[in-house]
Amino acid sequence: QVQLVESGGGLVQAGGSLRLSCAASGNIFSINTMAWYRQAPGNQREWVASRVSGGASNYADSVKGRFAISIDNTKNTIYLQMNNLKPEDTGVYYCTIQARTSAGGRRNEYWGQGTQVSVSS
Repeated sequence: QVQLVESGGGLVQAGGSLRLSCAASGNIFSINTMAWYRQAPGNQREWVASRVSGGASNYADSVKGRFAISIDNTKNTIYLQMNNLKPEDTGVYYCTIQARTSAGGRRNEYWGQGTQVSVSS
């Protein structure tokens, strides 16, 4: 079983920074893709950033140049560095991965429980 636990959320003033972490644990053979999504109150969940292992990162236009997704493979931990935060960045942030639990096994998708980010003006 694979579990994802996010942390690092909180309340910050506009212009500030936060770094979200997503620790993956369990029987992980390899992480193939990773992504962050967010959901503001009353809105649908939206994609924020994603990365293919060993490949390029992609970002939503609303966060491009301010957010950065990365992974520490030694810790199976995915990060989202968020700089120059704006009130519209407020929401619950979720991480998700596609991972294999064995060599040659199928890729499955896993989600964390979310962490709240609140940006005051």
